[in-house]
Amino acid sequence: MEFAAAKALKHFVIEQKDYKIRPVSQGYINTTFQILDGDQTEFILQRINGEVFPDVPAIMKNLKALIPLLRAENYHSISYMPTKARLPYYKDEEGGYWRLLTFVPDSVAFDYTKDPEVAYEAGRILGLFHKQLDGVSVEEFREVLPGFHNLNHRRQEYLNAFKQAKKERRQNALKEIEFAEETFLKLDKDIDSLSLRICHNDTKLNNFLFSKDTGKGLCLIDLDTVMPGRIIYDLGDIIRTLANPVPEDEKNLKTIGFDLKMVSSFLKGIEASELQLSDAEKQAIPAGVVLMPYLHGLRALTDYLNNDVYYRISYPDHNLDRSRNLFYFTQLAFERSEALLSLVEEILGH
Repeated sequence: MEFAAAKALKHFVIEQKDYKIRPVSQGYINTTFQILDGDQTEFILQRINGEVFPDVPAIMKNLKALIPLLRAENYHSISYMPTKARLPYYKDEEGGYWRLLTFVPDSVAFDYTKDPEVAYEAGRILGLFHKQLDGVSVEEFREVLPGFHNLNHRRQEYLNAFKQAKKERRQNALKEIEFAEETFLKLDKDIDSLSLRICHNDTKLNNFLFSKDTGKGLCLIDLDTVMPGRIIYDLGDIIRTLANPVPEDEKNLKTIGFDLKMVSSFLKGIEASELQLSDAEKQAIPAGVVLMPYLHGLRALTDYLNNDVYYRISYPDHNLDRSRNLFYFTQLAFERSEALLSLVEEILGH
């Protein structure tokens, strides 16, 4: 793959040098490489997963509309480099799409954290991201992944996978299947009545960049999923990764927690950004914190029943462990819903 990356890199309008190409292991979907000039990272090169993102031109059209909007003084902007054909992506002989973006220097990302300052800065940067997009018409952005966070859509995918799943996999996932069914009946179905905004839609913590020097939040990355959505998707997903001190594939469920102090720091960051949320959006935050781990867990379970065709796995039951972990956190989120709502009202108001 590194040979293909080197070949793709030559198609972009950049100074031609003897760059080093280093694979990046973070992320489940796209294939990512650091492009280094000596020891200094200059660019990030990605081969976009066409199975997950079938309409790459639509993604790049969204990004073309998005990037000029993210120009706040205290928000670090990212640029995408054009190809020699003056396109925002290069399509290789196998039909694969590549894109090259500028690297944010002296930045760092975290898979998970126990640091309240990181939580605060994540809230501030997410709030600033949304504040810059506040009032932008959702009609200007394509829905590149229809039904991405739609509960009924994900449930139908799960039911289809369940029907064709091997008996052994069904048996292995019996407890997770039972949880998926029981929890579906408890979920707040009124979320879809919230107003549509332009959302990131994939706000796990490692899609935030922070300054290595100051610890301040810099920006959001992995913008492929930016499209119309409900803001509680973004709030729920980042709270999911901030409140839980361990990775989403941790096998020891006893280590999974729901740290309200981290959530408090995050909400204070949202407050500091001066992002305006409606009363309905504030009241729905606990429902979003339940929904997002449930959806992620359901998708992992679906992939397990489908014989692991979507997410990258490192061992045979990897998706099952993800599902088990995420469903455990979903239950914790249910149990903390009242306390979470009290925090929201205390920090963000009624």
